[in-house]
Amino acid sequence: MKKSLIILVILVVLNSCNNQIQLTMDTKNMDVVKQYFEHFNNHDWEKMAEMYSETTAFKDPSLGQGIVKQTREQIAQKYSELNEAFPDLKDDVIQVYPSGENHIIVEFVSSGTAPDDSKLELPICTIFTIENGKIVKDFTYYDNLKNKKPAHDI
Repeated sequence: MKKSLIILVILVVLNSCNNQIQLTMDTKNMDVVKQYFEHFNNHDWEKMAEMYSETTAFKDPSLGQGIVKQTREQIAQKYSELNEAFPDLKDDVIQVYPSGENHIIVEFVSSGTAPDDSKLELPICTIFTIENGKIVKDFTYYDNLKNKKPAHDI
């Protein structure tokens, strides 16, 4: 009886420590993501690019199929060009989902207005992989079909 009580106490303490470690990691990663979207909405592409590792793996329909490696310079350039097309570009975060030790999933809507007054409103989901405070993978998903047909026409 006494032995099983000691084992139970040890298990509770270990589980508590594991939960604390996970909570700390989730909090740090959440802070990285929060800072990322602040830089994005301030159009500070250099600071945002510095949040990535030197070379980062991307899945992004705008970069083609599969995984594409991008440097910080390429990241800043891509978003600078996007910002030229949509000067009031912004992301509205809908929900943030911590997932495991190194992943944060973010659901957001990117919006902006082009110089010809056409509007962009794009729901997006990104899975960030964060290691040592840097984004090492950015897997972004959105509907990139240009000429959508109603479901009944497909």
